[in-house]
Amino acid sequence: MLQHTIDHEIVIEGIGLHSGVNSKLTLKPLAANKGVVFEQKQGSITEEIKAQWSNVVDTRNCTCIGKQNGVKISTIEHLMAALYIRGIDNVLIQTDSRELPIMDGSAAYFYKKLISAGIKEQEEPRQYLKIKRDISFEDEKNNKIELKPYDKGLKIHFEIDFPSKIVGHQIFDSDITEDVFLSEIAPCRTFCEKYQVDYLQSIGLIKGGSLENAVVLDGDKVLNPEGLRHPHECVNHKVLDAIGDLYTSGYQIIGELKASRTGHYHNNELLKILFADQSNYELV
Repeated sequence: MLQHTIDHEIVIEGIGLHSGVNSKLTLKPLAANKGVVFEQKQGSITEEIKAQWSNVVDTRNCTCIGKQNGVKISTIEHLMAALYIRGIDNVLIQTDSRELPIMDGSAAYFYKKLISAGIKEQEEPRQYLKIKRDISFEDEKNNKIELKPYDKGLKIHFEIDFPSKIVGHQIFDSDITEDVFLSEIAPCRTFCEKYQVDYLQSIGLIKGGSLENAVVLDGDKVLNPEGLRHPHECVNHKVLDAIGDLYTSGYQIIGELKASRTGHYHNNELLKILFADQSNYELV
């Protein structure tokens, strides 16, 4: 398999979930072996940040990459998931904001726009990240995430437990194919409880949040008039986030991810452990 970039430039515009600021993205083809690169323009200053696990600087409520000089770009995970599934190895993403647009809170719009951008095959071969040994990370609350050898591509087993009667205990277990992504994962939106919305807004976050870009739960009610898009929309969205975060490895993955009640922080910690010992993986 050869590497791929997008065939032509596309533009994506929308509001940032946390900042409430309008954000414009311009995605452009990029040369082979460059990876996914974000370019932030603020006035006359342009900064580049590669979408790489070692550049992740914040995992509270989203995945944020940054540099030591304070430049940051947040909420990259949904676009990263769409890039992973479309098989885009190299792309330049120019932005005029510190946060990507949230769109409807899912990856569906990003995927649709990438379809419209087309795919261009490049001359360099693609390398895959093959997991060779079991590795894991567990926090103090016994929330655990693991990567295991698996020869058929990427498989994800994800479990969540929430006190909400609407969510409760949910399980996702499947190989990650483009068809599965399109039908089960891409349309699933970010979610939260109403009391979380109230708190986050009180500390200056989710200024751009609304029922148009997130599922909001209030006890045993879904506040969104249209309800849920999928009976397991919540766990499936966690899978969406995991796919996007895994792509900060820089590679398509051959292995199985098993996660229980985990999030962006755990995804990044797992990648740190993975790359700390080269015997954990091989590039094929």
